[in-house]
Amino acid sequence: MAHLTWETVTLKLRNPFRLSYGVSDTRQAFIIRLQGDAGYGEGTIAPYYGIKSEDMIACWQAAAEKKEPLPDTVEEIPAWVGTSGPATARCALELALYDRIGRMRNEPLYKLLGLPRPQAMPTSFTISIDTPQAMARMARRISKFPNIKVKLGSDDDEARLAAIREARPDARLRVDANAGWTYEEALVRLERLERFRLEMIEQPLKWDQIEAMGELQKRTSIPIVADESVQTLEDVERLADAGVRGVNLKLMKVGGLSIALKMLRRAYERGMRVMLGCMIETSLGTTAMTHMAGLADWVDLDAPMLISNDPFEGVQYDDRAWITLPDRPGIGALPRK
Repeated sequence: MAHLTWETVTLKLRNPFRLSYGVSDTRQAFIIRLQGDAGYGEGTIAPYYGIKSEDMIACWQAAAEKKEPLPDTVEEIPAWVGTSGPATARCALELALYDRIGRMRNEPLYKLLGLPRPQAMPTSFTISIDTPQAMARMARRISKFPNIKVKLGSDDDEARLAAIREARPDARLRVDANAGWTYEEALVRLERLERFRLEMIEQPLKWDQIEAMGELQKRTSIPIVADESVQTLEDVERLADAGVRGVNLKLMKVGGLSIALKMLRRAYERGMRVMLGCMIETSLGTTAMTHMAGLADWVDLDAPMLISNDPFEGVQYDDRAWITLPDRPGIGALPRK
């Protein structure tokens, strides 16, 4: 029988997080622990995905009752985890198993996965929706951060971007509407926003409007990057068919490392660009995703910078928002003492 336990942690945000969906100042995280602290995993998802905590717990309870021994090789992990239960719950199990095997072999996760060692790189830092003046103040506060991700999704979007661009003419700006625009609104805003020298526009339309996002892509040179619309390998295919130029992969929404790697490689085969992102989650999940960063076009892994009570110590951030992996086996994230 697999010996694993789970606990909930309420993550506290340093500043209220405002998106087109609403505002929050906490997130609920679940931490999976294998017996003897042999491996740790995380299952944390944003409320707007509609995943119920009881469904995740049922998945972990079923895993705890398995009679098969824990896998000792990376190749055995997907079959052991299976396909039942929410993607977030399966992700937590996968991370714990990868962490365990990496520790057993004294190898970091990227080496287990056969990936290049990620070099230090700058992450996006997110400015959530507020007044143009408040968002400009935040942009000035992070004057050393080269990449800013701006949350949008309402009528004041142009004024917000204008204020931020004036405050930070040097910054690389990435926009995330979190499905907050209609197709007609997006058409108008795309033309007006191009003057702000944007690196990308993330999820301008609702998650199921894949073909419409492809139509938008035809009307702008700015890469449109899908987030909520890409949760499965089949979604990558549909987005590529529609002509969308990028995808934002997150471990918690796709179901873990194994499928995330398949999706990343397929996206590149289809000529798309890839961002590696995260939910509002701990350094455990964020560090796990950082092991894939040597393959990414963009990284958006700032979650530990946004919370005040991170229970793990993992990926490190300097005063310019450059991230580096810890030199430890497995995921490399350890509980804070």
